[in-house]
Amino acid sequence: MAHHLTDLQIELQDKPGTVAAAAEALGKAGVNIEGFAGFEVGGKGIGHVLVEDASKARQALESSGARVTGEQQVIVLEIEDKPGSLGNITRKIAQAGVSVNSVYLATRTRIVIGAKDIERARTAVGAATAGQARK
Repeated sequence: MAHHLTDLQIELQDKPGTVAAAAEALGKAGVNIEGFAGFEVGGKGIGHVLVEDASKARQALESSGARVTGEQQVIVLEIEDKPGSLGNITRKIAQAGVSVNSVYLATRTRIVIGAKDIERARTAVGAATAGQARK
């Protein structure tokens, strides 16, 4: 069964407990975290959270003190856990002339890809619908 998934970009204060607070708020709101990536950049915590219900997630994240700074539809694909898998997928997108703006792993060995031209990227990798996971 395929699900529409959305990537939310968030900004957190760079201090202990902010990731925990955001994750706890999502859990209390009943929002499952399908994927997550986070980094410290310029004294701020920057994260990408993959969720099914973006509106509910946004509300929960903001209540925890996180600032939602972006939202995008993404491609979510199952990927083989072997050398070269990521290169094969992203090469197809590059050959279609599309720049990738985010890539991270999600639960169940899935890859999340955000791109400026999501439709062309989706076509390049043969994904059925942007923002859907193949299960």
